[in-house]
Amino acid sequence: MRGVVMHNAGDVRVEDREDPKIVEPTDAIVKLTASCICGSDLWPYRGIEPVDHTLMGHEYVGVVEEVGDAVETVQPGDFVVGSFVISDNTCEICESGFQSKCVHAEFVHGGIGTQAEKARIPLADGTLVATPGQPDPELIPALLAASDVLGTGWFAAVAAEAGPGKTVAVVGDGAVGLMAVLAAKQLGAERIIAMSRHPERQKLARYYGATDIVEERGDEGVAKIKELTGGLGAHSVIEAVGTQESFMQAVGATRGGGHLGYVGVNHGVQIPGIQLFFAGIHTLGGPAPVRRFLPELIRLIWDREIDPGKVFDLTLPLEQAPEGYKAMAERRATKVLLTL
Repeated sequence: MRGVVMHNAGDVRVEDREDPKIVEPTDAIVKLTASCICGSDLWPYRGIEPVDHTLMGHEYVGVVEEVGDAVETVQPGDFVVGSFVISDNTCEICESGFQSKCVHAEFVHGGIGTQAEKARIPLADGTLVATPGQPDPELIPALLAASDVLGTGWFAAVAAEAGPGKTVAVVGDGAVGLMAVLAAKQLGAERIIAMSRHPERQKLARYYGATDIVEERGDEGVAKIKELTGGLGAHSVIEAVGTQESFMQAVGATRGGGHLGYVGVNHGVQIPGIQLFFAGIHTLGGPAPVRRFLPELIRLIWDREIDPGKVFDLTLPLEQAPEGYKAMAERRATKVLLTL
């Protein structure tokens, strides 16, 4: 089969890989219908994370081709959406809603790699969710978004306790930030402030429910949020970038007693303890437990209540994945869908 391998920073290739096979009785082999490039894939692409012939991709939808003898919840022929973290969905941590910290957690990126024609998904019962039937083609981008960016944005909004009567500020206008805007709207937020300098992303943020746009960053961005909220700051703030500036901007924009949900994969972020101490805020974040939300997200998509698929603004065949990485790195694309 063909699949994406990142040899080293900036060197992405589509090459022949061995077809996956059932290894454990809890495995499923999925023939992928679509995959995509994530903003987090740009960290190794830019040389910020180490990479060495790494199998790329962690977002995926497709049709089950084969299952191990112990698999019970999906069967060959099912169209499935999977989380970017493998989980058994039965351990105590999974049952508390944090499947991304499952005792058997394994990241799909690196060891499995779903920017490929097929993938072996371990712990299929705990990781994959079947759709009600075979989806119409126009639903596939939306279902693919549920595999990571929608689920991650949704977790961020839940962690930030977005809801009725709340003002929500979203730091970051990438795919996850835009999905956090969508989630905050669905959760009933009264006001949603998207922090963005990119006209096309601002337009999409407004489509998904943003009521205000703030272009300022850093201390100026914090000041603007406070100006818009009577000097108090937002009730709920979502950090969806992962840099020092974005994280501290998010902390500063959260009102006393407010909630900060952070899902940006951080690099080099050092939080001054005294600053966090005196902020007096709730914080919750990390790798999103997408599996917790998948059944409801699939239902919302299936019933056409939400359309997260609009976050994809460039579609390329798998063989052109290197161009997709380049387009995202140069900010010519927000998120690239790869067809198979």
